[in-house]
Amino acid sequence: MGNPGDTQMKLATGEGGYVLEDVPHLTDYLPDLPSYPNPLQDNPAYSAVKQYFVNDDDTVTQKIVVHKDSPRGVHFRRAGPRQRVYFESDEVHACIVTCGGLCPGLNTVIREIVCGLYHMYGVKKILGIDGGYRGFYSKNTITLTPKVVNDIHKRGGTVLGTSRGGHDTSKIVDSIQDRGINQVYILGGDGTQRGAAVIFEEIRRRGLKVAVAGIPKTIDNDIPVIDKSFGFDTAVEEAQRAINAAHVESLSIENGIGLVKLMGRYSGFIAMYATLASRDVDCCLIPESPFYLEGSGGLYEYIEKRLKENGHMVIVIAEGAGQDLVSESLQSMDQQDASGNKLLQDVGLWISHRIKDHFAKKKMPINLKYIDPTYMIRAIPSIASDNVYCTLLAHSAVHGAMAGYTGFTVGPVNGRHAYIPFNRITEKQNKVVITDRMWARLLSSTNQPSFLNPKDIAEAKEEKQPATGLLDGENCKEKKSNTEEDPCMV
Repeated sequence: MGNPGDTQMKLATGEGGYVLEDVPHLTDYLPDLPSYPNPLQDNPAYSAVKQYFVNDDDTVTQKIVVHKDSPRGVHFRRAGPRQRVYFESDEVHACIVTCGGLCPGLNTVIREIVCGLYHMYGVKKILGIDGGYRGFYSKNTITLTPKVVNDIHKRGGTVLGTSRGGHDTSKIVDSIQDRGINQVYILGGDGTQRGAAVIFEEIRRRGLKVAVAGIPKTIDNDIPVIDKSFGFDTAVEEAQRAINAAHVESLSIENGIGLVKLMGRYSGFIAMYATLASRDVDCCLIPESPFYLEGSGGLYEYIEKRLKENGHMVIVIAEGAGQDLVSESLQSMDQQDASGNKLLQDVGLWISHRIKDHFAKKKMPINLKYIDPTYMIRAIPSIASDNVYCTLLAHSAVHGAMAGYTGFTVGPVNGRHAYIPFNRITEKQNKVVITDRMWARLLSSTNQPSFLNPKDIAEAKEEKQPATGLLDGENCKEKKSNTEEDPCMV
């Protein structure tokens, strides 16, 4: 396999345009590392399994819909247990760290990494790093055992604590080296995964036998390549409660408006899916779809129209929607949090005041109730489907680290878990594609205007590659919106 210059990714090519974007392995820089039989083959829990191990040549395709003459395209190494491992159980000293904002499922992932290491591989030394990246060098550690983590999946948040920023690569690797840690499991979003990539590079530079495994975390579902992020299903489910409350409030009073703000700094997946699931929403506003307030086709006109037709309405707005309008109005300064994320204005509060002021000037009485369930949603335990998903993520990460893979993140690609180079997770953000059919379904469900003028629509369509013989003339993109339904699968 050649190295294309990116130290985080190895490329291998094959017939028919096959490309494997591979992840690093400890033997890349420690070529004489011994391997050992995988202890899973003697694990009684797996005695009934027909095939213990994943074939080393198994890969997962990123592009699932192809034509007969299409190149096979990009693939990733399939996750799962290997016949040979590069750590003996007694030598493993693992640690787990959680960074960034809260997300349902964090405790489940922690639990399943601990239980997976302990029950599948017989690993007994596992530490939790207290308080995010800075906890490596400024806080105490927590000893983790199956008994300690037994019930943590029933609680929200993270038992390890979290923080933003505090990333001093040299100090972190010094701490890893001083403590004798040789497996590092890092749970966090794109900023955290970028930090994990830098930590891996420093570990490789020092020639340490330390596997670094990332598990991508974002409640907004804005991480590319993977099908969806853990906690997303839980967030959509919990968002229904807020939408239902807004609907009840709006129904109960003349010209009632229920306004719900949901998570989504740059990607409107939670707002879109919660709206589609609810069917009680009259208008959904997301960062990817610009909107305007005044004039023909604007939000005010649509609100007035719906109130006259139905006597009530429900609006869902993602936190990142309309930030350009808020900035113009408030002349706000660009500020960032400790992770480098832009601090957003409260668009829900802002737009609720604007709507009230507009209809007060028109002398049209309205009753608007603003609901912001953001921190309630972030802090709840994960639902059943996310718990299962978190288990698979954790086990895939454990199998990869034990097999000697490093500098990777893990997640499902077209339904199969794979090992993905860090740079593919951090190179861009997954966003709702407003020229695909899922957004069209939402517009059809709510009957809201698109708020796009013909020029905007034409420009959005030009960004997509030309379609060739596809259903509805739409484009099957190699990098499709991961949580959205692929338009070619309908």
